[in-house]
Amino acid sequence: MKLGPFQLPNRLFVAPMAGVTDRPFRQLCRRLGAGYAVSEMVTSRPDLWNTPKTARRANHDGEPGPIAVQIAGTEPGMMADAARYNIDRGAQIIDINMGCPAKKVCNKWAGSALMQDETLAMTIVAAVVAACAPHGVPVTLKMRTGWCQAHKNAVALAMAAEQAGVQMIAVHGRTREQGYRGLAEYDTVAAVKAAVKVPVVANGDIDSPERAQAVLAATGADAVMIGRAAQGRPWIFREITHFLATGKHLAPPLVAEVRQLLLEHLHDHYSLYGDYLGVRTARKHIAWYLQDLPGSEDFRDRMNLMDDCGQQLLAVAGYFERLNQQMDRLPVAPAAHRPNLEPHLETTP
Repeated sequence: MKLGPFQLPNRLFVAPMAGVTDRPFRQLCRRLGAGYAVSEMVTSRPDLWNTPKTARRANHDGEPGPIAVQIAGTEPGMMADAARYNIDRGAQIIDINMGCPAKKVCNKWAGSALMQDETLAMTIVAAVVAACAPHGVPVTLKMRTGWCQAHKNAVALAMAAEQAGVQMIAVHGRTREQGYRGLAEYDTVAAVKAAVKVPVVANGDIDSPERAQAVLAATGADAVMIGRAAQGRPWIFREITHFLATGKHLAPPLVAEVRQLLLEHLHDHYSLYGDYLGVRTARKHIAWYLQDLPGSEDFRDRMNLMDDCGQQLLAVAGYFERLNQQMDRLPVAPAAHRPNLEPHLETTP
C-alpha cells in the first residue's frame, strides 16, 4: 500500500505502545516481517524535549524508513511545533495520538480524550498538517471508536480528518471507556473504511494469523496494526504474512533462533537505555518472551532481582540453553489453533 511518497512492503503494522515500541523493538519487528512501525508517543511540550526519555524516543539511528513518529498533546500550536521538531530529527511521517486511553494522558485531555472535543481535535489536525506540508511529510491519525459506548464518533472524526489532509487513519475497535477490556469490535472500523477514501488500518485483538485474515475480510481495511500480541512474539508478523499468502501456518520458531533474537534485542536495548535503566526496562520484554515456557516463572523471579546487564544476558542465555535441551521449537502459540504447520526460513546467521 502507498502512504504519501512511500510504498509500504506489506499491510502489517506495529502499533505505537508507550514503553514498548522503542527503536530496538521496532527494528526487530521490521526484521521479522512488519511493513511499518510507529514510535512511542513523543510529547508536544517543548520543556520536555531535552529530557532523556524524549531524546530516546526521538532517536532513530539505523532505523529503516519510513520513520513514523507519534505526537501527543492538546494545544494546536505546540502540536505543530512538535511535528517540526521531530521532522528535524528524521521523522518522515507524523502520527497524531487520539487513541491512548491512559488516565495520565486523558486527564490532560490528550490521547483519546480529544475525541470528546471534535472542534479542538480538528484544529490540532489542521495545524499539524499545515506544519508538515512544506516538508512533504504525510500526517496520519490513530483513534478509538469513541469516548464511550454512547458517543462513538470515529466515522465523523475520520471524515473530518480526511478533509483536513490526513492520509491514513488507524482505528482501535474499543472506546476509551473500555480501555483494553472486553472484545474489540470491527463494525466501526468497517464503517470508517466505507466513509473515507484514505487507507484505514484495523487495530485491536489481532493476535493470530486467522484473526488478521478475518479482520481484513470483515472490515475491508487496508492494513492491520498489531500491538500487545507482538510483545515477546515479534515473529507474529512473518507468521501472518505466510498465512495470508498460503493459507498455511509456519511452525513455531526454533528455540535456538528465539535465544538469538532475544539476546540481540537485549544488546540493542542496553545500548539505547544504558546499564542502569537497560537492565530494569528489559525485564518486561524478557517476561513476555518467556511467558508460558517451562520453568519461566521461577526464572523471572530470579531475573527480576538482577541489576547488572551482563548478569542478565548470561542468565537469559543459560535459560534458553536448558530449554533447548528439552525441546527444539517453542510450543504452538496459545492464541490460535494451528494445523498444517510448515517450516520457515531461519532469520539468524
